[in-house]
Parts: sequence; structure tokens; C-alpha cells
Amino acid sequence: MRLISHPVLCNYYVTYRCNAQCDFCDIWEKPSPYVELKKVKKNLKDLKRLGVKVIDFTGGEPLLHRNLELILREAKSMGFITTVTTNCLLYPKMAKKLQGLIDMLHFSVDSPNEEEHNKSRGVKCFDFLLKSLEIAATLGEKPDILFTVFEDNVGQIQEVYDKFCKPYGLVLILNPMFEYGAVNTGEALSKETLTTLKRWSKKPSVYLNDAFIQLRIDGGNHIEKPVCKAASSTVVISPFNELMLPCYHLGIKSIKIKDDLYDLYHSEEVKKLIAQEGRMPACEGCAINCYMQPSFAIEMNKYWWKALPSTLKYNLLKGTWKQMLPKKRA
Repeated sequence: MRLISHPVLCNYYVTYRCNAQCDFCDIWEKPSPYVELKKVKKNLKDLKRLGVKVIDFTGGEPLLHRNLELILREAKSMGFITTVTTNCLLYPKMAKKLQGLIDMLHFSVDSPNEEEHNKSRGVKCFDFLLKSLEIAATLGEKPDILFTVFEDNVGQIQEVYDKFCKPYGLVLILNPMFEYGAVNTGEALSKETLTTLKRWSKKPSVYLNDAFIQLRIDGGNHIEKPVCKAASSTVVISPFNELMLPCYHLGIKSIKIKDDLYDLYHSEEVKKLIAQEGRMPACEGCAINCYMQPSFAIEMNKYWWKALPSTLKYNLLKGTWKQMLPKKRA
């Protein structure tokens, strides 16, 4: 049963450029401009009309955008919940400017070991992570530690929690790896690893969407009965000011936005593409977290029920539930 008929999330790629070269990501390999502030402001107005609540300003490395502070201020002034994930290379320099503008700030961690983390990122950024944690603490910011779990690093969860979360009272987000395109993400997560993740999800100050585990047990999305609602739950905007459908990772169609995002989203062309969400051949077996999480939120099924406890837990930990409440009229 469909609960919400409009998109709830926008993945806004402010640039594909990145100052790291992570071995499990290919976004940084793509040429890219930076989004223009004027166009962002117009798109934000249309996203508001579409019913979007949360905007993930992403990349690439979003902190590379010189106007990120202004973009975030605009989004916050319009009542959006904002989220940004960073590799921390630029956070020490920009932390003060960004203070209070990001509701869900994520610091990416690949390993509690300096050498392993730097190798995974393709650049020496471990020291910047440590410095960013200290600076965030002095500013009263509470970034989440985002740890992408692979088959070969699941045994490091405890050390990541003890080293980065416990000293600062931060939430640990466990992000199960997912496959896409030709990117090498290693072995699929085993039943033992999924069981370990499920156990960790029950611990205080740890967030893992239990529906992610169930989806992997079920073999991912199935095109004959798709759980993925990528295009109808999420609006994806590229640095080229394009609406990307049905999602970024599949990217079947990119349509130029000409100050008409609201009308474009409701056009017949887009409606036809939305109707194919989760049903294309490449959608078989997909378990991409970026789109499954909002998909679980808009349709009541077993994944909705699986996701509910962990979703409520995270919103209580972060306090974002307050921003989801309807605004009182004056």
C-alpha cells in the first residue's frame, strides 16, 4: 500500500569532483562543473512544491563547492532537512562556516587503521578525520561516523566505534556495501556478516536500517515485484542541472532542467520513466542503499515494517523528527 505519493528526498550532486580517489567509487573519475547558486535556488523552490523533505547535498566531495555554505543556508531557510557526507579533507577549513547548517553531517571512515583508511581513499586523509572530530566537538556539532561495511572489514566495527564514536558521543552508521556498474566492491556480504550487522543494529548509538539486511537476504530488488521506488521517492539532480532518471547509478535518462523542475517532474516523459523504476533489467538484484531507504519509507510492506524501528531510533538520536512535524499556522 502506497503511503506517500510524492518524492521525499533529493540527491543533489553539487559536483562530481573529488579530492580523494576511493577504490569503491567511480564518481570522482567524471568531469564535472559546480552547480550554480542561482539555479539551486530555483530548484529548491520546486523541490518544496514537490513535497521533498530532505536534501542530500552530495558529490564527489561537496565541500569542494565554494558556495556550499550559501546553498545550505538557502535550504535551511526553506525548512529542508539537510545532509552532507565528507571525507574531512576540507572540513577543518570550513567547519565554522557550516556550523548549524547540516542536520545530518556524516564523516566517512573506511578503517580505524591509518594506513588502511588512506589506502582506501587514495589520499592521506586520516589525520584530517581526527582533526575534524576535534573541531566538530568544539563547535558543538555531532557528525555521524559513516562506516561502509565490506566482507573484509566487518571485524573492525568495534574498533571504529571505540575509536571515533565513543569518545565524542557520536552515532555510528553502518552502511552495507552495494554493487553498481563496473566498480569492484569485493565479495558479497555473507550470512555470517549479515548476522553480525543485525546484532550491531540493536546497540545504542548505532544505526543500521534492518530492511537493508532483509533486502540482501531476499536477493535484492526483483523486477517482477520491485521494492525499489527510486524515481518516485527521490529526485536526483546532476551538477549539469539535469534531472536524472530513474536514479543516478542507472542513469538511463538525463533531462535538462530549464527553471521548470516542478513541471518537468510531472511531464509525460518523466512519468513514463518513473513507471519503469525497479523494473528494468539492470534493476534485478539491486540493493543500492541511496534509493532503497526512501523506497522503504513511502510504501507499506514488509520492508517498511523492518525499517520502522531503526528509522525511529535514528530520528530520535538526531532530533530530526521535530522537523518532520507539520508546521502550525499563524
